[in-house]
Amino acid sequence: MLKARRPAAALWLCCLLTGMLLAVLAALPKVMAQPSNGASPGHGLILTLDGPIGPASMDYIVRGLQQAERDGAELVIIEMDTPGGLMESMRLIIREILGSSVPVATYVSPSGARAASAGTYILYASHIAAMAPATQLGSATPVQIGGMPGMDEPAPADDRQAIGDDEPETGDPAPRRGGTAMERKVLEDSVAYIRGLAERHGRNADWAEEAVREAVNLGAREALERNVVDIVARDLDELIEQANGMQVFMALGERTLDTAGMRLTRVEPTWRTRLLAVLTNPNIAYFLMIIGFYGLVFELSSPGSLYPGVIGGICLILALYAFQSLSVSYAGLALVILGLLLIVAEAFVPSFGVLGIGGIIAFIIGSVILMDGEGGYQAVSLPIIGGIAAVSAGFMLWTLTRFMKLRRTAAVTGAERLLRQPGLALDDFMLAGEGYRGHVRIAGERWNAVSSVAVRHGDVVRVERIQGLTLHVGPVQPSEDDGRRQPI
Repeated sequence: MLKARRPAAALWLCCLLTGMLLAVLAALPKVMAQPSNGASPGHGLILTLDGPIGPASMDYIVRGLQQAERDGAELVIIEMDTPGGLMESMRLIIREILGSSVPVATYVSPSGARAASAGTYILYASHIAAMAPATQLGSATPVQIGGMPGMDEPAPADDRQAIGDDEPETGDPAPRRGGTAMERKVLEDSVAYIRGLAERHGRNADWAEEAVREAVNLGAREALERNVVDIVARDLDELIEQANGMQVFMALGERTLDTAGMRLTRVEPTWRTRLLAVLTNPNIAYFLMIIGFYGLVFELSSPGSLYPGVIGGICLILALYAFQSLSVSYAGLALVILGLLLIVAEAFVPSFGVLGIGGIIAFIIGSVILMDGEGGYQAVSLPIIGGIAAVSAGFMLWTLTRFMKLRRTAAVTGAERLLRQPGLALDDFMLAGEGYRGHVRIAGERWNAVSSVAVRHGDVVRVERIQGLTLHVGPVQPSEDDGRRQPI
């Protein structure tokens, strides 16, 4: 009996060991993928914000945050180096950051970078504010770009009540309030906005207000000491290390970050973002405007061409889209349009260069002052302005020479072609009133004619002027008879 039971026990033991081995082999890949401490490392995304903040960069950041939520990322790092940008694009980025379910760390990097103007607001709105050594932030005062005729003019510097300056006679100067009603409204709105962002994340709200009112700046170390930023890190690895275990305030409450061993993936801009960046380039937008204008002019001058109208309409709409995100001066835009209209008018209303020269002057001045973005990064290139002005001047010169040539060309149709033409008297002119009347043949046509002197049948006469259907003729002098008479 004992010998019979041993094979059965051995069989059960082999099955048990085989099952355990299969379970271990099935779980082995998962075990090997885990770190030694048993915790699964998260992954994060890196977005790059380099240059002015506008529709293109806003679209890139928003899509990157949405991708992070879809992929279940643990952290989004925005590497920033910006001189500022549009307030509307900045607010859309901040709105997306505040509503994101993924923590966002804005990192001013590399060394030498800055988070000026709109970049300061984004830094304050982020769940983690970090800077690399030798970077800076600040200069967050809002500035008006463009402008419309009739807007409030700044008050005189010595009119303290008008500009809202309540500075006492002695002591520290009062905070900046703005020179016009519109400036005060924009400034106070920006102060309240950045203070709300600072208080949301427990950062220095007083310095944030000072950065808006007085456009002050801070370096990385000073910003850390004054509780403006949370981290100063030399690189991304140090940033991840310092962020591990930090508590951040999210839309749904506080959250503790676990960034140990985090894998980072850099998200590159898509073709859509690159296309938007190209369209909002000042030089491209300016060139699109010129092409659009001339395309519509050629279409209106030659209806039915189709190609100039279609291309011009598309280019003009793209230019208008770009202008809404650039610091366009309305006075400059009006001068550019006026200059182009005057240059085109020269081709239809010859003024011997007066309209054309005035149009070129208006075009050049308007192009120079068309865009005056902060820091000069939105200015139109002077060589492009000069090249387009030279092409326009060449077009005007060609038009003038063509009209001068046409004026010297004899008329080939109409009554004007008969002036100074020779003709043949068909009968003896009879005295009637103060002149002699008869008939002449000119260019195969029979005309009533009047002459101040007697004309015989077969005499050659020349047309001096035309009055209705009657020709006033005179005899051809011998010196004028050059053998080119063509009377029929």
